[in-house]
Amino acid sequence: MFMLSRNARRLVVHAALLACAAAGGPVVSAAEPAAFEQVPGYYRQAIGELRVTALFDGVAFLPRAHMKDIAAKRAAGLLAWSYVPEQAAGIQTAVNAYLVRRGDSRILVDAGTADCFGPTLGRIGANLRSAGERPEDVDTVLLTHAHPDHLCGLVKPDGSAMYPNATVWLAAEDARYWLDPQVQAQAPQGLRPMFDMARRAVAPYEAAGRLKRFAAGDALPSGVRALDTGGHTPGHTSWVIEGGDGQQLLVWGDVVHFHAVQFVQPEVSYEYDTDRRRAVASRRAMLALAERSGAWVAGAHLPFPGMGHVRKEGGGYRWIPAEYSPVPGEAK
Repeated sequence: MFMLSRNARRLVVHAALLACAAAGGPVVSAAEPAAFEQVPGYYRQAIGELRVTALFDGVAFLPRAHMKDIAAKRAAGLLAWSYVPEQAAGIQTAVNAYLVRRGDSRILVDAGTADCFGPTLGRIGANLRSAGERPEDVDTVLLTHAHPDHLCGLVKPDGSAMYPNATVWLAAEDARYWLDPQVQAQAPQGLRPMFDMARRAVAPYEAAGRLKRFAAGDALPSGVRALDTGGHTPGHTSWVIEGGDGQQLLVWGDVVHFHAVQFVQPEVSYEYDTDRRRAVASRRAMLALAERSGAWVAGAHLPFPGMGHVRKEGGGYRWIPAEYSPVPGEAK
């Protein structure tokens, strides 16, 4: 009989936390005038021949207590030092996705939450269109993992494909877990809706033969490499997209959840990593790779636009956020 590990059961609470966090209300209070609302959430960055558009899906809130392997006073101090917003519901955390243009190809890394959670999330589709892009022009979707805040945006409310001409790539290890009805049947009741969300999100692509479950050594889209960064989920994947002239974009998904803390102390884990030790090892490897290579980094839960570089600092690392520079040909 298939049995879930204790760490896997943590996902039950993780799903509930994301839903509760998202249900906490809109980013702008209803009492405030509409003119105070933010402009559409997208940001452009040129990386060699790549034209990257960061897309803001919204914010969620993660309780401070879900940081593990760090003293509470130390965590509070690091958050305060970086002026990280914290509310009763938890620490404000962005959810980001990335559209990468290379020639005529458009690659989307992660797809956001769509309608799987509450009103503070689900903006990827609108922000994609605000950026002047059309979902039907996306030809490749690379998923870092199969959590709802990364793949629910693959479908429209009616269940049809949001990206009708795209091939979706998901690590076989995550697919074996999240897409298997037999695994779902043995899972705790509270976790089962997440399996439904995952299967619903990929269903139109699988029906069309455009869901690719990949493993190590499999052929991938040209100019793209998959790095095994398992730990947050069994098949969590970071993606390297080559930009030419030695430039690269490293999209590392959920390698970091608490940027003010986990750069300084990479050994700090997250309560709902399925394998905390493996997640810490993956984080250390990606931080070292980013620092050594000088690659551009894009993170799903880094402050929007979530793009920048990593520097070694003391016994840990420092996050260097992107500074705006116009994409060639873009009006200043």
